[in-house]
This record gives sequence, structure tokens and C-alpha cells, in this order.
Amino acid sequence: MSHLPTVSLVIAVRNQEKYIGRCIRSILNQTYPRQEYEVIVVNDASTDRTGYALELFENEIRLITNPERKGLPGSLNIGIKSARGRFVVRIDGDDYVHAEYLNVLSMHLTMNPAMDAVSCDYHLVGDNEQVIERVNGAERPIGCGIMFRIDQLVELGLYDEQFLSHEDRDLRIRFLETHQIHRVALPLYRYRRHDENMTNDHGAMHGYLKDLEAKHGIEKANSNA
Repeated sequence: MSHLPTVSLVIAVRNQEKYIGRCIRSILNQTYPRQEYEVIVVNDASTDRTGYALELFENEIRLITNPERKGLPGSLNIGIKSARGRFVVRIDGDDYVHAEYLNVLSMHLTMNPAMDAVSCDYHLVGDNEQVIERVNGAERPIGCGIMFRIDQLVELGLYDEQFLSHEDRDLRIRFLETHQIHRVALPLYRYRRHDENMTNDHGAMHGYLKDLEAKHGIEKANSNA
């Protein structure tokens, strides 16, 4: 019987040829034992050289390629459904992580069976990886940097694929209705700010925020709790 990993790390990527190598190298440079985590990359029908960049890591990742574009939440769901670990954590293809990222987050969930999920702080970094600021992940949460118990996400129904933006906020609202996310006050995640960030599409972000308000109410949709 093959050894099952403890952690499944999921990356959904589209047209990130410039950044995906840095992202995966940071994942492969973890202090956490390599046999204890798997790296699942879902290439969402990229039209640039992302596919070629991923081929360079073909022996280290499980690659799933969408023949047609599914969108971020749909691609994340594909990755989570194929995961074999007990814990799952997401990294975006243009970001990267500290070498202790998986070790620290998985340790908290392993040693605290009653703990549902754990998040970390993050450094907001520029395109050239210069640190702009350290951010409290509980006060200004992002979709990444949170390790979940995979069975709880499955029970929740995973990501709502209607939300092509704010998919993380919708998941967080639903998760917190029955569970808790605990904070580790260490900046283990590197959230990159650049001109091609999805959050720069203010029209789309505003439209999906209105959808979020319609689904959950204005107060919940605009809360960081």
C-alpha cells in the first residue's frame, strides 16, 4: 500500500509563466518531510508558456490540465477533489512561501485535534519580492495561507464556482458559520502585488461583491471576521 501524504498543497494557475517557477521552488524547499506532502497543480487552460514551466517540475508535482477554462474556484475544486492528504492548503501561482510554511501549519492541526483550520500572517511583497508590509492574516485575510481539514471542506461543498472573484470570502463566511480559523502570528506566506493581480479588475471585484452581499447579507460580506 502506497504511503499517503498528510498535506495536499493545491495550486490553481492560469498564465503565470513569470511566477510559477518561484512558487513551486519555495514549496519544494520546505523543511517538512517531502513524503508527507503532495503538490497538485491545476493548469487552467493557460495560453502562455505556463505549461512548459510546469514540465520542468513534472517529477515533483501532480499536474492536472484543464482543456477548457474552468475559472479559479472550479480549478481549486478539481485539485481538492483529487487530494489524498488529511489537510489541504492553497497557494496562488504568483505567490511563494517560507520554508517553514507547511511544517508550522500542519503541526498545529496535528497536535490540536479540536482545531478546525489554521491561518498565518503574510508579507505583502512587490513584483521584485521587496517586502512592502507585514500583514495580520486574521485582520486582513486572504484566500491562501489557511490550512484546512479536507473533510470539513468537502462537507461544506468546497468553493462556490459562481464566484470567479471573492471565492475565498464566500468560503470563509460559510466555514465560520460552523468552524473556527485559528491564527499563527508568523509571516509564512508571501502575497505578491503586481499589475496582473485579479484584484486589479475593480469592475469584476465590485460585481462579485454585490453577489456576495446578496448571498450572505451586507454585514457578513463586508466583515473580516
